[in-house]
This record gives sequence, C-alpha cells and structure tokens, in this order.
Amino acid sequence: MSSEIHMPDPICLIENIKGQLRANPDALEILSAITQPVVVVAIVGLYRTGKSYLMNKVAGKKAGFSLGCTVQSHTKGIWVWCVPHPRKPGHTLVLLDTEGLGDIEKGDNQNDSWIFALAILLSSTFVYNSIGTINQQAMDQLHYVTELTNQIRTKASWGDNEVEDSAEFVSFFPDFMWTLRDVTLKVEADGHPLTPDEYLENSLKLKQGTTKKDKNYNLPRLCIRKFFPKKKCFVFPPPTEWKKLAQLETMHDDELDSDFVQQVEEFCSYILSHSKTKTLPGGVKVNGLRLQSLVLTYVNAISSGDLLCLENAVQVLAQIENSIAVQNAIDHYDQQMSQKVQLPTETLQDLLDLHRASEKEAIEIFIRDSFKDVDQLFQKELMAQLDKKWDNFNEQNLKASSAHCLTLLQDIFGPLEEAVKQGIYSKAGGYHLFIEKTEELKKKYLQQPKKGVQVTKIL
Repeated sequence: MSSEIHMPDPICLIENIKGQLRANPDALEILSAITQPVVVVAIVGLYRTGKSYLMNKVAGKKAGFSLGCTVQSHTKGIWVWCVPHPRKPGHTLVLLDTEGLGDIEKGDNQNDSWIFALAILLSSTFVYNSIGTINQQAMDQLHYVTELTNQIRTKASWGDNEVEDSAEFVSFFPDFMWTLRDVTLKVEADGHPLTPDEYLENSLKLKQGTTKKDKNYNLPRLCIRKFFPKKKCFVFPPPTEWKKLAQLETMHDDELDSDFVQQVEEFCSYILSHSKTKTLPGGVKVNGLRLQSLVLTYVNAISSGDLLCLENAVQVLAQIENSIAVQNAIDHYDQQMSQKVQLPTETLQDLLDLHRASEKEAIEIFIRDSFKDVDQLFQKELMAQLDKKWDNFNEQNLKASSAHCLTLLQDIFGPLEEAVKQGIYSKAGGYHLFIEKTEELKKKYLQQPKKGVQVTKIL
C-alpha cells in the first residue's frame, strides 16, 4: 500500500455509537499498511456547513464523503480517506471528515468535545468550518477550543501550572484554518477591505479589560492564538441558491457561483501545497502505522474515562515502534549470519568478524527504525539479544568443529587402528614404525581444511 493506495471510498475510522467512540478495525488495518509519511487534514464544524464537500474537492473527487441534505447531522464519528498525495511524491494524503458538532438530537456536548480534540490531535492541518462571518456567535460556537485543557494534558504527571503546561500543546497541535461559508457581507473593518487572513487576525484581537464579560470574550480568541501559531482563513460566497444545495454533489462548476468555484480551487491548492507531514515532538514523522497507534491510544483513553495524555500516547507509540525495530534488527542479523556463516569457521576470529559486521548492520537498522528510546532501554535489549546470538553461534561453532574433527580422525586413523588389532606392529621395530605412521597421519589430519577451532583439542 506504500507505493499505490487503492481506497476508492472513505471508511469510518472512529465510530460514534450512542455516544461511545470506537476505532474501526477495518480502517486501522488500512492505516497500518501505509508505510509512507502522512499528511493529515481534518475538518470540523457545526452540522450542515458543507464540510464533506470541501474534503471531496481536496481528494480531487466529486463524490466520496457523504453529503447530507437535511437539518440532521449526517456524518457520524470520524471518517477517513487515504489517497496518494498529488503534490508530494512518497507521501499519503489522509483526509478526516468529522461528525457535525452541535446536533441537537445528540444532546451531548462532551461527545462533541472529544470529536473536536481527536481531530486536532490526529491532524497536521485542522480546518474549522462555519457559516457566515466571524462574530461573537461564531466564537461562541468554537467553545470546544476553550475546553481542550480539560480534555488533554501533555505530561503523564500533571503539574500545578496548567497555563504553562498548555503552552506545550503547540508542539502537538496542527496548523489552523478557518473556512467561512456562505458569506454575503463584505470582509472589512472600519470601512476598509481586509484580506481573509487580515480579517481573521483582526477578529482574534483581545479586549482590554478584566470583567467577566471581557474574559468570556477573550478566552476563545486567546486559546486560538496560543494553541495555533500558524493560522489561515478562506471566505466562500454561497455556491448556489439554497434550493439547489441538495444537488451540490452532482452540479458542474459552470452551474455554481464563479467566485465560489475560484475560492474552492484556491483552498484545495493551499491545502495540497502547504499542509505539512504529520510529526511528533522531536521531528518524528508519522506514517500510517504510527497514525493507527495514535488513534487506538487516544480512543482507548477516552473509553476508559481518562484525559488524553499526549506524553503517554508518544510513549505507547515508541514502545510499539521500538519493539518492532528490535525485531527487525534481529531478523536482519539472523539473515546475514545464515547467509555468510559456514560452520565450523577456520578460526574464532573469522566467526567474530562475521558477527561484528552483522551486529553493526543490525544496530544501524534499529537506530533508523526506532525513536524516543528513553535511557536506551530497547537498544540495551537488542544488544543483550545479540550477545546471546553470539554465544549460541560460538557454541554451535565448537560443536561443529568437534564433530568434523572426530569424523576426520576416524577416517584417517581408522586403518591404523585396524592394523594394530591385526598385530602388524607387534614385531621387532614395530614401535618405531607405529610412531612414524602416527606422525604421518597427524600431518595428514592437520593438512585437512575447515576443521575449525577444536582441531588441536580433538586431536
């Protein structure tokens, strides 16, 4: 799957059944097969705001993620679509379409908060999709961002200074993009036109004041500014008249508002050009297998009622990866030794040279495949296993040499033994002849090749 991805349609990655989140094994299996680095784009927002349409466009498809056409939230849980990245060879584009937030039928803000937090933690670009301009109502709808410190912690041991600790979220968090849909008003401030990015920055300005009202006004803005240092904004006019929105998936571009079509093209181009590879603190690139591990770790934490601990997630991932790295290194060592070693070796140094060359390659493979090996625990485990391998080869070498030398001695000295039994040397001068014959056979034995390290002891 690393070279060619065959995923014609999205699949549910995280199911949301009666408020309980569960990872879908079929989707996890697809992720685990992706060995390439992944660029993960997630979109969230209130239900019925056109999120799925944008994700289909980014995928380069007219259809894929299901577009609902009612006032109910259509997508449930988090759906995933993996496609070859059209602008980054050797990378996979992973698109996450989330359940619409604020569905009154669900009546569970906590469930929405988890969906929101998961989309942030799994993505490298996070798109927040909303209707209309950025006003206080829009900010109030983004209250999920203010709850992140209640859902997530960075350290396994929680400190007293939550604000200071929350600043570390930045190393885990994605780039932030706000997409404003169906905007009919001019984007301006004090009568001056603004670019979408200027409009976003202007909307995130804080009020000077310490009243409760001021704090409530500033809180979501402060969180966005602190958690997401890189921000971008896109403004979309209505795509068509509202009566035709139900047919949006089947409509051609020439049937849609031209400004809307242009903005969608610019949005997709920006996503494909600027969205970064998903990375963990320390610059560790995430591939499909690592993304699968993150999904499982986060969902299991939610199911058990725990806070999402980012440090624990990385540690779990490191343990899985480093265990695999140890096994890969051992497998390579075994393969190299089985190909190169023919027992018995002529000398102990010959065997030691082969062992050290294979050991060096195994360590290089481990270093390449491992990360965050705290206190080098896994590398020490690898070295312990390699030492056992060496002891085993050394023992096998001794046994092989002993067996080979014994066979040689029996073949070479067998006739002499028969001659002694027959009394050939039981005569005058026989002892001298016996010694001469013995020395002659010793020389013959010593001249034989590939006797190994036990040649003298067995003789």
